[in-house]
Amino acid sequence: MLKHKGFPSRLPSTDFQFTIRRANKDGATKLIARERYADRRPADRRADAAFVEALWLCFGDEPFERGNLDAGRLSWLFGREVIPAEDPFDPESYEALLRLDVARARASFPEAFDGSGIWEDRSA
Repeated sequence: MLKHKGFPSRLPSTDFQFTIRRANKDGATKLIARERYADRRPADRRADAAFVEALWLCFGDEPFERGNLDAGRLSWLFGREVIPAEDPFDPESYEALLRLDVARARASFPEAFDGSGIWEDRSA
């Protein structure tokens, strides 16, 4: 499992996890497209925006390996802002390639791209 050095492990001052420490002995947790409802808590929306901003700062629009990125956090974005970058795609692989759909991410989380996000003046 690739560990993304320099990628934030969590949203500061919260328990919203962005990375995992070690691989699951039973294999990677399957990525699924979780439905985001309009009534989600503001803290959940901030965590999603901060995660998108970190993806943008670390990878841009280039494909990236899933590695140690948290499956739960990815699943909130999967199929919309984060899409498979390979065909066939294995949702249960740490080596699976993903890509940020920048146009869709900008529409959903403009604060992640306009300099007003959580990682402003810092690298993610």
